[in-house]
Amino acid sequence: TMSIIRTTVIFLVGLVLPGFFPLASPARAQSITDDPRVQTALALLQTWLEAQRAYEQIPGISAAVVHDQQLVWSGGYGYADLARKAPATPATIYSICSISKLFTSVGVMQLRDAGKLRLDDPVGRHLPWFTIKRTAPESGEITVEGLLTHASGLPRESDFPYWSGPDFPFPTREQIIERLSKQETLYPAETYWQYSNLGLTLAGEVVSAASSQPYDAYIRHNILDPLGLTSTTTDIPESERGKRLATGYSAMLREGLRKPAPFFQARGIAPAAGYASTVEDLARFASWQFRLLAKGGTEVLNANTLREMHRVHWIDQLDFTNAYGLGFAVWRADEKTFVGHGGSCPGFRSEVLLKPDERVAAIFMANAQGVNARQFAQRVYDIVAPALKAATQEPKKGKAPDKDLEQYLGTYETGFGGEIAVVRWEDGLATLSLPTADPVRGLAKLKKTGEHAFRRVRKDEALGEEIVFEMGPDGRPARLRWNSQVYPRMK
Repeated sequence: TMSIIRTTVIFLVGLVLPGFFPLASPARAQSITDDPRVQTALALLQTWLEAQRAYEQIPGISAAVVHDQQLVWSGGYGYADLARKAPATPATIYSICSISKLFTSVGVMQLRDAGKLRLDDPVGRHLPWFTIKRTAPESGEITVEGLLTHASGLPRESDFPYWSGPDFPFPTREQIIERLSKQETLYPAETYWQYSNLGLTLAGEVVSAASSQPYDAYIRHNILDPLGLTSTTTDIPESERGKRLATGYSAMLREGLRKPAPFFQARGIAPAAGYASTVEDLARFASWQFRLLAKGGTEVLNANTLREMHRVHWIDQLDFTNAYGLGFAVWRADEKTFVGHGGSCPGFRSEVLLKPDERVAAIFMANAQGVNARQFAQRVYDIVAPALKAATQEPKKGKAPDKDLEQYLGTYETGFGGEIAVVRWEDGLATLSLPTADPVRGLAKLKKTGEHAFRRVRKDEALGEEIVFEMGPDGRPARLRWNSQVYPRMK
């Protein structure tokens, strides 16, 4: 399986990635990615991503890690197109589907700050054709804010079968407007949370109406161009077919195969689900947010407005789930709060995850359905964020790895169809069984106790069983022996 890995350390960032800015000093910027703890974490990340992609039979994935104004790492694995054997890279373009909603929401908030609309405006104030039937006419108005928080009571979709194969017939803007009067709301406004692509499509129409510009022109001029997002488009770029655009593939079928998904464009649904982008562009988007939150000001958006968007504005009080800011999803994992959004379209899954107080972001894209993109992004964060934090707080504490340990690195075949990866971790080695959905928790630390011999370190620091590397005639480990079992070296 082809895998392409690109590790990016940025010194003069603005010369490499438009929209990124260097830290206070180039030496300081260099120290984070040169820190042995960060390098160890990135090596583990790459080992895990490459194996997980192969075991889940995902055609291609691209991922990136951001720390403040640095693109710490980006990489691609597998294929953007299986038939052409085109490799997936950090510059591969994927459908990002519902991540589109973040850009639409930023557009709404820009216009709010410019005095062109209010969040409590009824949608009909900006869209005279907004004549959907109200199931509870006496209830409150459907507002612009309700569109952004998915609390409007609107149905999930415009009344067209655009998520239905094999053709995925997305409607035009004119068709959506014509059909809207024949639809009706699900709930009274501000009563329940109901995720709604129709709602964010209407938010895009509000952007166009309030700005007196076509939606694409407004977003391009006011968000994408100023941030240097040159590979991001408001609908999938047909001109990139057979070039940088990945081919989408289905979820795994019962026969153990994935089939190619047809090319589609979201047309009128584009403000909610149409965008295409790269992990590099979404890294710029994340870095802009960290920059704005740290420095304040009004670069593209007022900093306080972005803070407002990241705060929870709606949460389902039945079970205190489905927390949403203004366009941004907000969630908790391991007692930490994250913001961002995921995307799921025919043939594609994606996620952008931000931890604003740590200025760390993880971006993940795959050209296949049935992939848990948020879990992938969360694990990318779990692997790298602690090392970035340590390197930032204690830049001189990182201990250079023992070069003698490098000979043991690699993967060893189990008798059950899996692998044991021997990786660097902290200042020594660890083993990791692959595949795994939770690589950090799956690590088993090793302590060297003799020539080519190690002991497993228990969580209480006591030493467990012995692991011995048996050397081959070339002087490299040919196998490892663990619990009397023999695991041949694969690579």
